[in-house]
Amino acid sequence: MKYVVLPMDTERRLSFYLAMEEYVARHLLKEAGTDELFFMWQVQPSVIFGRNQVLENEVNVDYCREHSILLYRRKSGGGCVYADRSNIMMSYITKGENVGFAFNSFMGKMLLVLRNLGIEAVGTSHNDIMIGNRKVSGTACYHLPDSSIVHSTMLYDTDMENMLHAITPSKEKLQSKGIQSVRQRITLLKDYLSLDIDAFKTAVRNTLCQGELVLKPDDVAGIENLEQTYLREEFIHLIS
Repeated sequence: MKYVVLPMDTERRLSFYLAMEEYVARHLLKEAGTDELFFMWQVQPSVIFGRNQVLENEVNVDYCREHSILLYRRKSGGGCVYADRSNIMMSYITKGENVGFAFNSFMGKMLLVLRNLGIEAVGTSHNDIMIGNRKVSGTACYHLPDSSIVHSTMLYDTDMENMLHAITPSKEKLQSKGIQSVRQRITLLKDYLSLDIDAFKTAVRNTLCQGELVLKPDDVAGIENLEQTYLREEFIHLIS
């Protein structure tokens, strides 16, 4: 598996990375000399929600606006996810349209990484990764012609206040769950590692990848063009 490298270390919006994984799958995978490509990314505070979700039903839009949390829709299913620079987003692109196979392949790789670091993690039938009975990673997937894309979160750390309030619009839910309850259902990788977030990313890459695919300026321009489709109001708000 090769690691996909951006030629410039520029902070990008979450929509850019969604476009990046799609562009790579559509245009670069066949000629990459491998059946699998992978990259990791981090973003400023953002909420990403599933392809079929109604934004207003799932996201506390007012809270997000007040706290400069950006909103994006992805093309895979599943629920809302809060992301910031303290957690890691991962993109895995593989040949073939068998989503179940892609899920299993990616989950196996991530469990290998964690176990190599001494963490007894397990996968679930919902494609989550658990440490004990707490979730540390969630995963979603969709397929394109001749390829599948898996994207995943890894909770190294996060802003708990933002996580709870940004994706919970109901005051009743806030009162009944609360941060302590959420904290009992998830766990943070930093609590199990002596590695900082950058060292962990290096460990992931060194364990899983051999070689790299460096994007060319024309590829970056193609990704930026594709990104615009993720920023359209009709896509974000499901306007037909």
